[in-house]
Amino acid sequence: MTDNLETFDIGRVRADFPILRREVYGRPLIYLDNAATSQKPQSVIERIERYYREENANIHRGVHYLSQLATREYESARVKIKRFINAGDAHEIIFTRGTTEGINLVAFSYGRKHVREGDEVIISAMEHHSNIVPWQMLCEYTGAKLRVIPINDDGELIMDEYARMLGPRTKIVAVNHISNALGTVNPVKRIVEMAHSQDVPVLIDGAQAAPHLAVDVRDLDCDFYVFSGHKMCGPTGVGALYGKTEWLNTLPPWQGGGDMIASVDFDKTTYNALPYKFEAGTPNIAGGIGLGAAIDYLTGIGLDRIAAYEHELLDYATETIGAINGVRIIGTAREKASVLSFTLAGIHPHDIGTILDQEGIAVRAGHHCAQPVMKRFKVPATVRASFAFYNTKAEIDALAEGIHRVVEVLG
Repeated sequence: MTDNLETFDIGRVRADFPILRREVYGRPLIYLDNAATSQKPQSVIERIERYYREENANIHRGVHYLSQLATREYESARVKIKRFINAGDAHEIIFTRGTTEGINLVAFSYGRKHVREGDEVIISAMEHHSNIVPWQMLCEYTGAKLRVIPINDDGELIMDEYARMLGPRTKIVAVNHISNALGTVNPVKRIVEMAHSQDVPVLIDGAQAAPHLAVDVRDLDCDFYVFSGHKMCGPTGVGALYGKTEWLNTLPPWQGGGDMIASVDFDKTTYNALPYKFEAGTPNIAGGIGLGAAIDYLTGIGLDRIAAYEHELLDYATETIGAINGVRIIGTAREKASVLSFTLAGIHPHDIGTILDQEGIAVRAGHHCAQPVMKRFKVPATVRASFAFYNTKAEIDALAEGIHRVVEVLG
């Protein structure tokens, strides 16, 4: 691959992020915790501020100018999300508080209607807790069985086992697009095809994918897709659930309240049309508008360019960090994105993270809300360096120097 540093203006990109100019403990901040949350460009910060400064009003309910303006800007963000993931219609986009809420919505709404005792729900062994616990709760409530696709030593799904699991009792499959703990890019299109061959719907957790690669839900043919704004340069507390119209129309709402109704009487309530049937109460209006601004920013750069540049960073980090004596990389799948998890012989990841922090380097140390993954690889935790398009190879070099510093102090 050609060196995208020649065509990717990293200096200009970094200038868009005010926080990258700050220092930590007297050292320049090196932020490598992007899988937890990304930093925000000035354009997103200013867009949120402008909403509160000039446009603040409740939406959908008012006839006055500010309400009409806020409604238009909020619904414009929904259209941007629709285009961003190539959904068929804007009413297939449900605003949520993030990936976790989107998964819970589907587990509750779809599960309440379609899952019964003796049925089966399939997830994978590399899921984030947000795509484990809601399905466990559904199975506990209904008497269904949770089945888990195993992974191999490289951190890849064992697809033959998945094929054997699919059957007449399978009611839904829920898997991540990219593993937050391993960086594995799963073959989600094939997963969907195999499930659909037996009329089983599929939910894809796209929290780690939406910021790093172009997502086309119609090409994937998935039934549900969820992601969070805060991992893709947007604000916290907002995200989106995509659902095919035929599913959303038939599923019951999961929360009741204002705006999700057409009419209310003490005898009967009639629910609103899509997407509002699933959006009870006053939403995170500023968050939705901010997410729209984040999508404008990412698409302005181009997801293909972002993916190519981040792939170079990951390759460079894998070679550089992997060459350090005592480092064990956890997750060596052939298809990976943006995540490098590792351990260092004889040193606890929390201690590594603490010393790196003193060097101004922000990484994540722990189980990454993926405890079954840690159990699978027989480690209590890992250090996770996760990259974004505003990171540099020089920062990876600094990470390597920091690891050598850890060895000097603790090794």
